[in-house]
Amino acid sequence: ELLSFQRNDFEGIFKEMDGLPVTIRLLDPPLHEFLPSLDDDIILASLANQLDTTVDELKEQVKAAEEVNPMLGLRGCRLGITRPSIIEMQTRAIIEAALNVIDSGIDAKADIMVPLVGKVEEFRNQAALIRSVAATVFGEHGKTCDFKVGTMIEIPRAALTAHEIAKEADFFSFGSNDLTQMTFGYSRDDVGSFVPAYLREGILMDDPFVTLDTEGVGQLIKMTVEKGRNIKPEMKIGVCGEHGGDPRSVHFFSNEAGLTYVSCSPFRVPIARLAAAQASVKKSFEM
Repeated sequence: ELLSFQRNDFEGIFKEMDGLPVTIRLLDPPLHEFLPSLDDDIILASLANQLDTTVDELKEQVKAAEEVNPMLGLRGCRLGITRPSIIEMQTRAIIEAALNVIDSGIDAKADIMVPLVGKVEEFRNQAALIRSVAATVFGEHGKTCDFKVGTMIEIPRAALTAHEIAKEADFFSFGSNDLTQMTFGYSRDDVGSFVPAYLREGILMDDPFVTLDTEGVGQLIKMTVEKGRNIKPEMKIGVCGEHGGDPRSVHFFSNEAGLTYVSCSPFRVPIARLAAAQASVKKSFEM
């Protein structure tokens, strides 16, 4: 059922984005977020019935999936490596959707993005799986389509080894929220308990989850861009996250880091477009 839901979603996206690249991040959230609550007896009973198991056995499986620190646990490419069937399903949905809409005259451009990569071996594992599934789908349908496989840069180790990952990846996209979280060692979900005090005391000039920290996180971004384009000079490199809608951050991404694009939540798109235009004008005057 998930396959058909995802395929339908991707078909709709490709139709709306006709001729434009669509970056699709594979499943990233921790696995436990998709599991039922142990307190929801009605859902547990229904799910146990569907899975032909008992409620007690299902509860044990849910408990076994719990993690102490899920944001640093089984998520992103780690989930894809340990549960490859999820990535196989998503890849099939993307490729089948692209082939279906191409038949109706739509120019579908799929950029498949592997999240939370820290080592090139992780990316290599997932890219091989994605390309294998795509080849299978092409064989089943008797036709092919173009697609790219890239990765998010959101772990400091990935930034430090970007030259190795660039040899394997078609594109990069910075996950600026997670990169900020892992560089500072701040829990994004808990910063409200101390960031206001840090701002009052002058320890921080800005909330780093709102406006990019150019001194630290920004240096990792610039390093990654340099390392990646030393390997592939025309490599497309962008950013996704709320920083993509912050004017000062957009100026940094455009004029200092040399990124190709920014993305952000829909309601911030007008701000991002205006900021990108202003950065472009300022850069033209400085040249």
